[in-house]
Amino acid sequence: MNPAKVVRERVKTLTDLPNIGRAMAQDLHLLGIDQPEQLKGRDPYVLYQELSIATGQRQDPCVLDTFISITRFMDGGEALPWWSYTAERKAAMQQQH
Repeated sequence: MNPAKVVRERVKTLTDLPNIGRAMAQDLHLLGIDQPEQLKGRDPYVLYQELSIATGQRQDPCVLDTFISITRFMDGGEALPWWSYTAERKAAMQQQH
């Protein structure tokens, strides 16, 4: 869903989350995540690694940005576009190398 349209009190399904459409909801289902509440306290970097393993291929880094956006949102943060987290992701990935 477009982050500007997200109403926290109405988030009931994965596609109610900011930046999540049907394809990303299916990716989350692959990880055993069926409800938004299951994202609380989750590490987006671990989710990204788990999805890459589950699909047998490295995921686009934008997927990680999206995972950051939804885990932060479920932990009480703002509903922001996924690209708001690109700089953070790039910095974190730089530190790993």
